[in-house]
Amino acid sequence: MTVALAGCGGSTHPAAPAPKHRSTPVAVRPAPPAQPATLVYRGVAALPAPLRDPAAVALGAGRYALLGGLNAADESVAGIELGSASSVSSAPATLPLAQHDAQGALLGGTVYVFGGGSLSELDHIVAFDPAGGGARVVGSLPSAQSDVAVSALGPTAYVVGGYDGTNWLNTILAYRPGAPVRVAGHLPVGLRYAATSAIDGRIVIIGGSTPTQASSAIYAFDPATGAVRVLGHLPQPITHGGAATLGGFVYLVGGRGDNLNSQTADVWSIDPRSGAVRRAGRLPEPLSDAAVVGAGNAIIVAGGLTPSGSVPASVGELAPGR
Repeated sequence: MTVALAGCGGSTHPAAPAPKHRSTPVAVRPAPPAQPATLVYRGVAALPAPLRDPAAVALGAGRYALLGGLNAADESVAGIELGSASSVSSAPATLPLAQHDAQGALLGGTVYVFGGGSLSELDHIVAFDPAGGGARVVGSLPSAQSDVAVSALGPTAYVVGGYDGTNWLNTILAYRPGAPVRVAGHLPVGLRYAATSAIDGRIVIIGGSTPTQASSAIYAFDPATGAVRVLGHLPQPITHGGAATLGGFVYLVGGRGDNLNSQTADVWSIDPRSGAVRRAGRLPEPLSDAAVVGAGNAIIVAGGLTPSGSVPASVGELAPGR
């Protein structure tokens, strides 16, 4: 109990209040899981038609968009497919022209698709409104480039590597709507068909094709500094794979080696802190060039290319096993 003492003259005064000390709240990040999940595949839907090499973009709330790609006849398409947990349907809108080997990101509720290939490499940036609007060209890259990988951090999309028709590109471009495209970093080697995923404020860049061979390197790109460092290595070189983040780890899904029919069914987990790589599951068949996108608590795998050269229309999800 606090006692107030009398002062001079016999009158009493209330004791001065004790100074208040304000504590500064400290943001505490939840500890990452100690081990990556083992992912189990199950079929959930079918595409309207067989498809490979589309741009695949997560829309939130388990929804995703697939834009362009190649059909079973190896022809570029302009269609846009919208998917949810158990169905995929064609959007009324289409891309301005048929194209494949582009990638995209969701920025402020709008899907942006970068580059790609048609009869030749493209330099355009296409914006698509998934809420029912159309698709239109809204800008251009510094040069034409297909075979790119794209991941977003906050309001910025990062376009990794690619191919301009002659050269394997080593640039990492940054795009923010309303601002010019700028070079944000450089890879140590030209790279196309890499897989990327954003996590913990960085972009993990996995595998891909260099000018001489498929790559096993895993890089981490820090947009704050522009630095690219080697995070680790895959057990074998993999290109034409897809990646998504789930539960504090990045997962590489499918892909192939240097040979056109060397597809793999393996799913690998990558620890973005240590670079440790572990086997985390398998697809029901070997696939490269599939659409791979995070959707809620699962990873969607749609279409792709098999070792026999067939293009499936299947859509499945990889989710932690129970």
